[in-house]
This record gives sequence, C-alpha cells and structure tokens, in this order.
Amino acid sequence: MTLESTESSNPAGPRVISGVPPIDPGAAARATLKLDPDTFQRATDCVHCGLCLPACPTYTQNGLESDSPRGRIHLMKGLAEGRIGPSEAVLGHLDLCLDCRACETACPSGVVYHELIEATREHFIAMRPTTLTDKLLRWVFFHLFPHPTRLKVALLPARVLQKLGLWGLATHRRVLGVLPAQFQKMAQMLPPDGPLWERRLASPVKPTTATRRVGLFTGCIGSVLYQEINRQTVAILERLGCEVVIPTGQACCGAIHHHGGDSHEAKALARKNLEAFLDLGGEKPLDWIVTNIAGCGAMLREYDDLLRDDPALTAKAKALSEKMRDISEVLVELGKPTDLKPVPMTVTYHDACHLRHAQQVADPPRQILSWIPGMRVVPLAESEICCGAAGTYNLSQPAMARDLAERKLRNIAATGARVCVMGNVGCAMQIDSEARRMGMPLRVVHPVTLLHAAMFGGED
Repeated sequence: MTLESTESSNPAGPRVISGVPPIDPGAAARATLKLDPDTFQRATDCVHCGLCLPACPTYTQNGLESDSPRGRIHLMKGLAEGRIGPSEAVLGHLDLCLDCRACETACPSGVVYHELIEATREHFIAMRPTTLTDKLLRWVFFHLFPHPTRLKVALLPARVLQKLGLWGLATHRRVLGVLPAQFQKMAQMLPPDGPLWERRLASPVKPTTATRRVGLFTGCIGSVLYQEINRQTVAILERLGCEVVIPTGQACCGAIHHHGGDSHEAKALARKNLEAFLDLGGEKPLDWIVTNIAGCGAMLREYDDLLRDDPALTAKAKALSEKMRDISEVLVELGKPTDLKPVPMTVTYHDACHLRHAQQVADPPRQILSWIPGMRVVPLAESEICCGAAGTYNLSQPAMARDLAERKLRNIAATGARVCVMGNVGCAMQIDSEARRMGMPLRVVHPVTLLHAAMFGGED
C-alpha cells in the first residue's frame, strides 16, 4: 500500500478504508509498532463512518484523508499489523495531528483516539530525524516550561526589555528573522506586559470557617504568565465560602511530557501531584481540586488512566481524577453570586479543546458569562475547532498552527466582538499573539476575570 492511496477528500469513501490489503501472516511479527492490546483495541473500534472528518482541524484545513482521524487510525493499524513502515511521510501525517480530541466528541463508536496517537508517537520518538532546532525545542519543552522558577529566570531579560520599551525593537521581523520559525513563534507568544518576577501564590494563613475545602492547581506556565487569574480564582472561591489550599509540593501536570512522548517523566510528575494534593494531612479532605487551565485539567483528570499499570497508586489516582474540576464547573455548582455589578461588554466565547472535548465541559463557562449583567455574548462559528495552540503544537508545527489561528481569528472578527473569552492559557497566548501579528484589535480574557470584575469591580 502506498501512502498516496490514503489521500482523499471524499468523506464517504476514502480509498485507504475501502482498499485494505490482505494481511500477510508474518506481517505482525515484522511490525515496527508494538501497542498495548487495550490501546490497539481503540483503533479497531473505529468503523470508518467519517463523522469525525468535519470535526478534525487538519482535515478540514487541507482535505487529506491521511490527515484525518480515521486516516491516521488506518496508518497506525497498518504500522501495528506490519503492512506499512514508519516512513518520514507516514510519521509526518501522525505528527500533524493536534491531539485536540474533537474526533472523540464526534465519534459514535467511542474510539479513544488520543491514547492511540500518544502511544504511537512515544513508540517512534527515537526514530524521527532531529535537527539542532528540534533538540533545543525539546529541551525547552521538558526542562524549562514545566519549571516556573527556571521560566521566570529565562523571561527576565525579555521583561526588562518590555519595561524599557525595547521589546518591539528586539522582536522586529528583521531581528527575529534570523531565528528558526519555532523560536520566532515563541518570542511572539510572550504577553506584551507582565511583572519582572511573578510572586508565588500561597495558601491563605488566616483561620477559616468555610464549609468547602478546595485545592488549587496553579500550573507551570500559567503560574508565571497568568498568575493574576489564579489570584482572581482564589478571591472568588473565598467570597463564595471556600477555603482554598495551594500545596507547595505540586508540580507540572505532565501534559507536555506525555504528549511529547516521555510518559516516564509524566508519570513521575503525576506521582508528585498525588502526594501534594491527597496527602495534605488534617481532618478535612479536599472537596475538589480545581484549575483554571483546560490543558492541565484534562491531564489531571486522566491520572487514573496514566497510572493504571501501577497498582500501588491506582486508588489514589482514581481519587484525584474524581475530585478534579475545571473552575467553571465548581462555580456553577456553588451557584450564582449575589450583587453582581454590570460589566457592559460584547464578547464571544472560544471552546478550548481540552475543556470541550477532553473534559466535556461546554455549558458552565457560558453559564457564568450569562450571569454577568450588561454582558452580551455573541456565538462564535466553529467555536469548538482548535485554534492551533494544542499545548506545544504551535511551536513544533508553526505553519499549520498559524493557518488555524488565522481561521479562528476570521471567525472572531465576523462576530463583531472585540473581546474573546476562553478558559485555557495556551489558547490565550495563541489567539492573542496571532491577533497582534495581524494587527487585529482583540482582547483575550478568562471567564474568571470577567466574573471577578462583576463581583469586585475594576473591569472597564
């Protein structure tokens, strides 16, 4: 079977699905992809109906069957059954997947696609050709982004330049043009203003009579670039009668490592977070573990699956996963606050993939926005389609990420709203930076920020 036979824009009958070659009895033994039987079952559950195709960002962008969920599933089955080999082209189609999981929301057969693509990527990580840029990026992903203190140190020169008004000069296209596209994108994504050194957020030390006890997961990049949203989250929860606990031993959620093919380190970080959140001591356990970062929430929510092969941690991982909530879910459960102040503003709402598709949370953020007096919410076309952020995807696949961002921004512009609301820092950085690049006047905010303004004032 040739790769070209997988490329079709016809959702009803792609050649790769209808023309499956017979399996050579010895092929499986020669297969280069060895998957856990449960993971491989995720592929065989696919009935090739094509309902995932309109939901897939890459397929709807380029029309290639091999860049659709069912096309990629067929490639992975071919690798596991020994019918095809891991050529550069095959791996390229797999790498172009955003792992946004929109296909899972659309799938009537319950295919758990993300486990299959993540296991396959990990298997072939060592086979990919690596350039110096690839190695530097991987170091940044694994050794800088997940460590808040290191990240603050790395950002300090940029923050100084911003304070001096020289950042625009330093990031001029003639200056950045000498860098690889991935690092140009990295510089572009830095929010245009921020403190020189973000203060660490700690649990309040004052006594509390709160009836609810909430653990706050602050994130790694989120705690450095968007710490104000964490502070607003704490203020809202405390006003609503919750005691907020912020464990000092918490670590990166592990999503960067897990999606980047390093499940060993992802599991190590998961173990740290289990210890930090579930071994707090005291008589009163946590009612919920909360985050305002969709990508982190999705990863934490699946610790029970990540650690399923570690019997010693099975119960703890399940307990954490069951307590995990997005902040919007907790706010809806706590109920609408009283005495909300008007925030006269027209906004539109973008669904972060790891909130809408991975966590299946769509209504709570919209419900929160509906509480706010004076706020008008305009529906966004293709709200559930990925903006191109997808964790570190916009750095590793900058061309497709930019295409998807431009598509998202065209839809936002069509709403007439100058404010776009979203519940994930990755989406915020992607959409905000691309809007600035295109010269589009747009403000990107978190639902928590708007609710905080309605509760405490201060939003214009």
